[in-house]
Amino acid sequence: MPQGAQAMRRSIRPTTATDAGVVVGLLRDAGLRPSGEPQELVWKYWLPRADWPGARSFVLTEGAEPIAHAALIPGWCRWQAQRVAVIHLIDWAARGAAAGAGVALLKHIGRQAALLAIGGSAATLRILPEVGFRRAGVVTGYVRTLFPLRLLRERGTPLPRRLLRCARSLAWALAAPRSRDANWQVRRLSGADVSRIADVLPRPARGMAVIERSVELFHYVLACPVVPLALFAVEYAGRTRGYFMLAAVPGQVRIVDCWIDSDEAADWRAMILCAVEQARLDAQAAEVVIWANDPLLAAALTGCGFHARCETPVWLRPTDTTALPPAPLRVQMLDNDAAFLHEDRAGHWA
Repeated sequence: MPQGAQAMRRSIRPTTATDAGVVVGLLRDAGLRPSGEPQELVWKYWLPRADWPGARSFVLTEGAEPIAHAALIPGWCRWQAQRVAVIHLIDWAARGAAAGAGVALLKHIGRQAALLAIGGSAATLRILPEVGFRRAGVVTGYVRTLFPLRLLRERGTPLPRRLLRCARSLAWALAAPRSRDANWQVRRLSGADVSRIADVLPRPARGMAVIERSVELFHYVLACPVVPLALFAVEYAGRTRGYFMLAAVPGQVRIVDCWIDSDEAADWRAMILCAVEQARLDAQAAEVVIWANDPLLAAALTGCGFHARCETPVWLRPTDTTALPPAPLRVQMLDNDAAFLHEDRAGHWA
């Protein structure tokens, strides 16, 4: 083979921390706005995870030049007696002149596990069905206003529009329930305390598949340097019944994950009101937001003063040997980078 052809051969390899500058440069060249903070890159791509020992960041190279990158958020999907690995790609991009590079990298990673996609850019949504993804429903974004006047701080929105949003949100806030059942208690958990919720983690229920949670996953997530994340146990009569996790981003508190070990609507409402109470302690947040595609959670949110604001498609792609759940798949912000991705300014949903 001629030397020039040999030099242009494409190959895929995991990245290491020494590739940080290369990865950031490639993402910027592809039109993304990645953070270059070393601790954030290490956490996303290279910090060891007890629940996923494999690599989490890959580049496709042409010769010695990286031309595409993809990182993954790993997980395990459970339904009935089945358990399969699933991967959500993040920071997936290719140089504009590198035809087919991004798809080649996706297919390579997709041989390791089933792929999950929640939302994405317009270009991504056009590509997904062409590379084997199928629609698996939608997830709805809900918002409850905490402090309507803080909406006026949002930059880049005309003042008349901000005033209208503030007035609507004030009406929402006045109509929302403010008190919760005092029999429910909330306990903030440190990394050393995560095992307190080990017996009340999500399980397949009500005909839905779930993305598995584990003590090891929460240890990793609580080390996130991108945004402050806090995990809370929810207790009733001295017994742990569930949990929720909050992320503080500019202008918002996000309930990025939650579960209550119950099929009773009143218990789910109690858990959500506990989360709202904690969110109100954030000095900069105007609102609290959450995703839901579980009917029980969605009904609880409506009963707690939340309003549906947006819908995001959910997609799945099987491997050649792995079946996907026939049941709907419950997803939360913790299942992709919505748990921590944000711009450096308030972006409200209200």
